[in-house]
Amino acid sequence: MREAAGGAAHGPRFHRVLLKLSGQALAPAQGVGIDLDTLASFAHEIKDVAALGVQVAMVIGAGNILRGSDYEARGMDRSSADQMGMLGTVINALAFQDALERVGVTTRVLSAIAMQAVCEPYIRRRAVRHLEKGRVVIFAAGTGNPYFTTDTAASLRAMEIGAEVILKASHHVDGVYDRDPLREPGATRFDRLTYLEVLERNLKVMDSTAISMCKDNNLPIIVFNLRQTGNIRRVVMGEPIGTWVESGR
Repeated sequence: MREAAGGAAHGPRFHRVLLKLSGQALAPAQGVGIDLDTLASFAHEIKDVAALGVQVAMVIGAGNILRGSDYEARGMDRSSADQMGMLGTVINALAFQDALERVGVTTRVLSAIAMQAVCEPYIRRRAVRHLEKGRVVIFAAGTGNPYFTTDTAASLRAMEIGAEVILKASHHVDGVYDRDPLREPGATRFDRLTYLEVLERNLKVMDSTAISMCKDNNLPIIVFNLRQTGNIRRVVMGEPIGTWVESGR
């Protein structure tokens, strides 16, 4: 079993990670779209992590632009709504690529939906090669299929590239709680959970398909607060922050 603490003086604990961001983390305080100042701040954090020699891949949601589920609820065909959401993730990925390259981080966007005029098609070996060359890789367009969330895409891509951990960055909370801490101040935060506990208690870590995939492949997940500057680096260095989800406690 992995230990939460350790190793900061000996370099990063993880050397290939998959960072999962919600699109909402990029949204301005009011309305929809992309807050460029927030984007620039995140880019600097990822630059610091990449400078440690950590290979960083990313999956970004599209909640700041649109949610397919919202359109489906209003009568739109589920497949069409999900495809719109996938295109929203491409917009976010391109914006993040621009922000990273502005601070000197070479970045590639690989899309599950072919659109060669703006980004590369997703090919697993190509993604791994980019990571080996020190490039940040952003996976866009989810899995390329409707009915699957970006959480599931993150789990799938993490396993395909051999990531050691999924870093689930939250823009609201600092880990996993037994209840919504924003609505119930007395909610209790967990330091560690098993995959089964997450599924049985219906805790909102990632969707059940993503959790099941991680469970079947023993891929740990760390849920932490993105808004605290330096937290991505702290997690990569092995500091005991957030909530660890893994096979046993």
